[in-house]
Amino acid sequence: MATVRELKATARPKSGKGAARAERRAGRVPGVIYGNNQPPQPISVEEPELRQRILAGRFLTTVFDISLEGKKHRVIPRDFHLDPVKDFPIHVDFLRLGEGATIRVSIPIRLLKADVAPGVKRGGTVNLVIHAIDVECAADDIPQFIEADVGGLEMSHSLHLSDVELPPGVKPLAREDMTLVTIVPPSGYAEEVKAAAAAAAAGTAAPAAGAAPAAGAAAAGAKAPAGGGDKKK
Repeated sequence: MATVRELKATARPKSGKGAARAERRAGRVPGVIYGNNQPPQPISVEEPELRQRILAGRFLTTVFDISLEGKKHRVIPRDFHLDPVKDFPIHVDFLRLGEGATIRVSIPIRLLKADVAPGVKRGGTVNLVIHAIDVECAADDIPQFIEADVGGLEMSHSLHLSDVELPPGVKPLAREDMTLVTIVPPSGYAEEVKAAAAAAAAGTAAPAAGAAPAAGAAAAGAKAPAGGGDKKK
């Protein structure tokens, strides 16, 4: 089960742009709790605490308990906005979670055994094509990561969504078999492969040095015998 964090918040008596600006001037971040067939609840969160939660990582996949006026709300962040200049939070949205709720979230990919992949040992580079996978899962059982084992990848090979074992109860939202990871060859690798293939083909086509001519074939530079053969003396 996912760890549920406590988050301090207070109910906002007013909504609208003017009330939101007043909250920000007071050092708080305006927000709202919505969903689960209940009316939206305007709230405010202390800016330093919210900023710390966001910077800690995995904010949008963390379940929180928010207590308001003696009632506990189990929520998950759905969105937040940062100031375009100073980069501090200026608004946050929370989705209210009912009992047994399922949720759609984006789970980051964690690579395993990248350093022992044959393609990496030969000079290739691991390219993480997709950094997170959109999934549907139980709100109280959100995985921290989706692990992708790339220890067997050769040069220019790829790992796809179908190659990854998802945790129980986690379903991918993508219908196509997405490419998650590739091993990118180093610069000049393609030319080296072509040159090696051409050299191998040329070596196969040419006869081995010093090989005897085929049976019945005249040696190079030898003259054919005179017609009629040797005359008897």
